[in-house]
Amino acid sequence: MAVRKGGKRVKTDTRDARDIATNLAYGTCSFVHVPPAEDCAVRDYIRMRNDHRQMLKRLKQQISALALRHGFHYENTKWSAVHIKQLSVLTLSDLEREPLSEYLATMQMLSAKIKAFDERLEELSHKLAYAVRVLQPTCLCGITRKRATSIITEVSDFKRFPKPASFAAFVGLSPGEDSSGETVCRTPITKAGNTHVRLELVEAAQSICRGRVGHKSKALAARQKGNDSKVIAYADKTTKDCVESTIA
Repeated sequence: MAVRKGGKRVKTDTRDARDIATNLAYGTCSFVHVPPAEDCAVRDYIRMRNDHRQMLKRLKQQISALALRHGFHYENTKWSAVHIKQLSVLTLSDLEREPLSEYLATMQMLSAKIKAFDERLEELSHKLAYAVRVLQPTCLCGITRKRATSIITEVSDFKRFPKPASFAAFVGLSPGEDSSGETVCRTPITKAGNTHVRLELVEAAQSICRGRVGHKSKALAARQKGNDSKVIAYADKTTKDCVESTIA
């Protein structure tokens, strides 16, 4: 809504039409991308699955806190079969055991649901609309079929970004700035963008940073199988450059 002189809020069809015509004439319009209905449906399914993962993460924190209040601190690999078994046999009173048992039962239920969601998402990634589109991104280290499908459904059309900086701004990965006069101050990434894509890309980058130059996992080699050799070479070079820059 336009705010005119004197603080009056004025909105009429005539003013809106004139504003639209002015923006079109000067090329200052910001066009909104409307994703296909199928992308929206798969995107919502993936977001639902990610919400369950957040619930499971929160639940595990609650179980750990409850166990710690009763003096149990597990130092080995958490949430393994051994860890869960030790939680289930803790020496507690009947009333103290009830919330722990409910927590553990809910955790098992959520884990089973997420496993079923992942299987369904794997099926969706092989649909005609995504079977080809996910192949090239999966050549990169840290980009699985599920992650590639998530990124593709969130972005929908990469061609609408004229340059990499535009895409970085879309996902909130571009650096901020707080400068004044001759003082230039760069700030961390803005995080003012698509949270879902940013999370997927950050997790993928963490996988790359943990890699080794010249090493390729069996899972990555399997994902690259059948792709164009130029795409594989580009993906390998990208991973190599990222690992080397991290070491430096």
